[in-house]
Amino acid sequence: MNGKSLYISAAILAVGGVAAFQWRDELLGRVSSVHTTASINASGLGSRVSFDPNPVRTHAALSPSASRVTQSEAPVVEPPVTVPVIDGSQEPTLARVQRAAPVAPDTTPSSPPVVDESALRYFAAQGDTARLQAEIARLKALYPSWTPPADPLAVPELRDPQLDAMWQLYANGRYAEVRKAIADRQAVEAGWQPPPNLLEMVDLAEARQRLVNSSDLKQYNAVVDTASSNPGLLTCGEVDVLWRLAEAFARTNRPERARDAYTYVLSNCDGAGDRLATVQKASVLLPIAMMEDLLSKEKPGADGQLEFEPIRDDLARQLVAQAGEDKEATVPSTYLMRLERLAESNKLASDALLLGWYNLRRNNMENAEKWFRQAKMADDSASASQGLALALIARNAPREAEDVMYKWRASSDDSRKTYLAATANLLALDPPVALEPEVLKRIAEEAVAQKDATTAQEFGWYSRAFEQPQLALQWFSTALGWKADDEASAYGLALTYQGLNNVAEVRRLQQQWGARSQRILDVGRPEPQNAQSVARSAGSAPQAETVAVRGNDVAYTQYANTVSPRQSRVESQSRPSRKTSRCAPSFNPDSLPPQQALQQGWCLMEANKPAEALKAFGSALKGGQEAVRSDAAYGQSLAYLRMGLTDNAAISATKAGMDKRKATELQIAILTDRALAAYQNKQYEKALILLDQRARFATERTDLMVIRGYAYLNLKRYGEAVQVFEGPASTGQRDAVRGLATARDARPSNGPRGG
Repeated sequence: MNGKSLYISAAILAVGGVAAFQWRDELLGRVSSVHTTASINASGLGSRVSFDPNPVRTHAALSPSASRVTQSEAPVVEPPVTVPVIDGSQEPTLARVQRAAPVAPDTTPSSPPVVDESALRYFAAQGDTARLQAEIARLKALYPSWTPPADPLAVPELRDPQLDAMWQLYANGRYAEVRKAIADRQAVEAGWQPPPNLLEMVDLAEARQRLVNSSDLKQYNAVVDTASSNPGLLTCGEVDVLWRLAEAFARTNRPERARDAYTYVLSNCDGAGDRLATVQKASVLLPIAMMEDLLSKEKPGADGQLEFEPIRDDLARQLVAQAGEDKEATVPSTYLMRLERLAESNKLASDALLLGWYNLRRNNMENAEKWFRQAKMADDSASASQGLALALIARNAPREAEDVMYKWRASSDDSRKTYLAATANLLALDPPVALEPEVLKRIAEEAVAQKDATTAQEFGWYSRAFEQPQLALQWFSTALGWKADDEASAYGLALTYQGLNNVAEVRRLQQQWGARSQRILDVGRPEPQNAQSVARSAGSAPQAETVAVRGNDVAYTQYANTVSPRQSRVESQSRPSRKTSRCAPSFNPDSLPPQQALQQGWCLMEANKPAEALKAFGSALKGGQEAVRSDAAYGQSLAYLRMGLTDNAAISATKAGMDKRKATELQIAILTDRALAAYQNKQYEKALILLDQRARFATERTDLMVIRGYAYLNLKRYGEAVQVFEGPASTGQRDAVRGLATARDARPSNGPRGG
């Protein structure tokens, strides 16, 4: 389009654009009388602004392409009729200040209006169509009888390079320099005055800058003050200003005023993008009841679809997300059902997650589990796994919860807490379940890494359930080391010492805890409690049956698949001799020389703190003489064995050379643990092989002979089972006697021998 045709088209648009001033009519006139709720009270203090029903109106943009004016563009100049004045108090002070619009000259036919067309010619010369159209519209509103020139450049004028420079500074957004240029010229040329529209446009542009800066700095009261002083900014051409004013109202607890501002845009502005954005912004700030009022103003699009339909989907997501954070929040059923339909049809993990957290927060675990599983299937994420684990824990399925969360345990603090909650609940199952060695290993490693006293305590009860008192002592002591006021662990420790007839330790614990715990004082007394009525902090400790026969499967559960009581014997016979000394588990062993770090490790082992001892032994392994490193590797292996981490113990045993005696003792301990683990996993052949390997280094203990007998029994090798059971049964060993009777009854010959 050439320059002249551009100007002609702009003039034609200006004539037809008078109808666009109806936007301002809506704000200043009809909004006050017909749509009272949509009138904008810029003061926001309880009274509404009364507008003149017949204002003088202008608008900055007459085409959709120019519907929004940036700071670098010419601002809308609309002479305000009435403006609210806000004082600094909190009470409404709504004084009307009548601002006179520029007085138009006499417009009789013999005296055509004198119109300042300087801005018109400047924008035309620059080819700035948007500003040209805005200026024609402004002048047409001020001077209704004025006719814009078909070609503004053809109108004779005296060139004024200085004024052109001022307009250029304005176009570049350099408003302070515009004012300086005006002042400089007035100082040189007495009586020179700039075009009135230049000053008006600079005033409005600076007001917009102040309002935007206040909004960005979250100075919302300043936003309201600026808007009330410059109502020329409150037009569809300044929709961003209207959004910022609405937000300022909402952020200062005036949602009704915010609703009015959004309503004005929807009632008067036609830009599809602006209307959609208005509802989107409102949805973040307004309650659902007000949002429904705004949504009722939607219009059908060219395709027949309602323009706000996508917003309803997003609004449903937003409402459910908020309710997922706040269990007191309510979601209308229409929006909840809408999101459920979206989640089922689109299969988006994000939608399913929102529904999962919403249901979890309301203890609807069945639906929560359903949606979290769908989310995890679509995208295996930490959030989906955490939500699913929490739902599983709630319905007493911690085994799956632990498995689900293990992969994501380190993704966040919340994920780690969820994993540890799953492990504690898993160990606390009643009746207890025999867990796989790798599961116990990873739970123990995480508990040690995080120093989680709750999981350590549950390990203590778990060990008691499987009749491993020495291991229970270690875990209860570890829990108390991490949480000194853990009364439940102290109680478990007292019960375990009582079961081992260690009266001195029971008395020590009763002296330490008696003033805080009656049940610890009652340990060992005939009434009201005894070892058969062990109560945890939340109920009874699990008790395991010694032998359970399920069909042809005989499950021997006296020993758990971690560490057996023989551990204390190995340590007492094999560790270097030393004097008992006090040690500080909180002391950093890395700052000690290797020999002192080694002594610190043994001291901590003496204090039943294997987790802390690991660090000390690890520090000693980093340097020092070969003998120190050998003892450190040996101590580290024993610490791992005491914590039930057999594989770690085997690895530590290879870190430094050991003498034959120590290496043999560790080999015996490791083979014992692995044999017990294989048996617990029903790998009976493997258990027998490991027991045979152990027998090469040491005579088989009675308890292991019983394990061997039950392994034969489960493999239906009844004759060999009878032979193994006869030895310990002759000494009155209860489990051996039961096993011997079971094996004899199961033999086909049903005789004293044979198989």
